[in-house]
Amino acid sequence: MVDEFAIEVKHLVTHYGNRQVLDDINMSVRKGEIMVIMGGSGSGKSTLLRFLLGLNRPTSGAIRLLGKDITKLNSQEMHRLRKDMGVAFQGGALFSSMSVGENVELPLREHTKLDEKTIRIMSRMKLELVNLAGFEKFMPAELSGGMIKRAALARAIALEPMLIMYDEPFTGLDPISKGVIAKLIRELNINLGITSIVVSHDVIDTCAISDYAYLLGSGRVIGQGTPDEVRQSASEHVRQFMDGLPDGPVPYQYPAPDYVRDLLGEEDS
Repeated sequence: MVDEFAIEVKHLVTHYGNRQVLDDINMSVRKGEIMVIMGGSGSGKSTLLRFLLGLNRPTSGAIRLLGKDITKLNSQEMHRLRKDMGVAFQGGALFSSMSVGENVELPLREHTKLDEKTIRIMSRMKLELVNLAGFEKFMPAELSGGMIKRAALARAIALEPMLIMYDEPFTGLDPISKGVIAKLIRELNINLGITSIVVSHDVIDTCAISDYAYLLGSGRVIGQGTPDEVRQSASEHVRQFMDGLPDGPVPYQYPAPDYVRDLLGEEDS
């Protein structure tokens, strides 16, 4: 039987020292879906992304990516699996000393034995998919924020992955650029037949394109379902985040960590 899930997370728990960061996370993503992981600052969504990328190993639990439990893979096995995964980083993470075309070509040079002509053709094709045809020779410093995001997306799909993970794809963009990126995520998902994971705190744009959503709070899943189901949740924690309310169960002011109070010379309350 063909596995219908691209990602399955079961009872994921992790600690940083004595502090528990993720607490019994369970989630699944069907192949071909766009799934969003939302949450405020400190909710654990960026930490969860690192585990989904296989950059850290959890304290306990299982993470199955494309049918393989990545908590049991060695470094070489994980390296091979990453060829089927694309990542669009928050700031683009383009190499500033390389042109746009060279940035997109890099994964093809590193992971394939294609000749130079084929690599350049494939790079141009990927740039065309993100509406950056003709920008091969531009340097990252010559691009706008939205164009950098699109160039990074072209690089993420260079190897034609089965799965793409987006880290805060809408951060720092104007409304029009947000709309362009949202449309691209949806179109690439459909046209390339991939599965997409979007990590974001942007409620409006992520809900507009997602098939299913998970909302994290203090390292736990506090809400899940279709975007409409999450919006209609009876949970005060969920409604406060989804509606952007300043007052609610999640306080606006958080106690400063011990090391911050020590630096400020404040006494523990």
